Amino acid sequence: MAERTRETRERILAAACEVIAEVGFEKIRMRMVAEHAGVSTALLHYHFENREKLFAEAMTYSFAQTGIELERDADSVPASLVLARILHSLLPTDPELRQDWRLWQELWVRALRDETAQHFAVDLYDQLHTWVGQAIKRGIDSGEFADCDVDATSTLLLALCDGFGIRLMLGDPKVGLDGAQAAIWGAVAPTLGVSAEFPTL
Repeated sequence: MAERTRETRERILAAACEVIAEVGFEKIRMRMVAEHAGVSTALLHYHFENREKLFAEAMTYSFAQTGIELERDADSVPASLVLARILHSLLPTDPELRQDWRLWQELWVRALRDETAQHFAVDLYDQLHTWVGQAIKRGIDSGEFADCDVDATSTLLLALCDGFGIRLMLGDPKVGLDGAQAAIWGAVAPTLGVSAEFPTL
């Protein structure tokens, strides 16, 4: 029963991510998510009492799914590769990550007008900051990275990913994925004491 409940929640959250990314939070209705997930509206409301809670959990779910996949072999590959994978995942590099980016953009807009969404967005950034910071610290501890200010370097990486990511989402012809990754990596490579060439994923 518990496994079935978990699977239902995950199906709803995956559907919510897709619907929010497609139509935007302001236009989303619980019924739309229920239909997309193949569940009744009553069952949806049983798991999520309102769309605000659904949105928050959908964002958390989306973030967690990416993290789980990238951490599978993090202890058995070079720290440079782990960090490069994280940076790659923080950019809209494939359809799923472009969907994640649309969710983030919805959150940014909502956070400008809603205090609860603002606190939630800041909390998610803290989690991203920790994720990047742990990868950097792993490299420092192993001797692969030079000792550096982990917090400052993590903040810089996230800011660069946001900036380049927006340009990529807009389809700006002056910014391509390879160039964005190279520029982000090149900005922190001297601090980390590694090659300025973006690692092969």
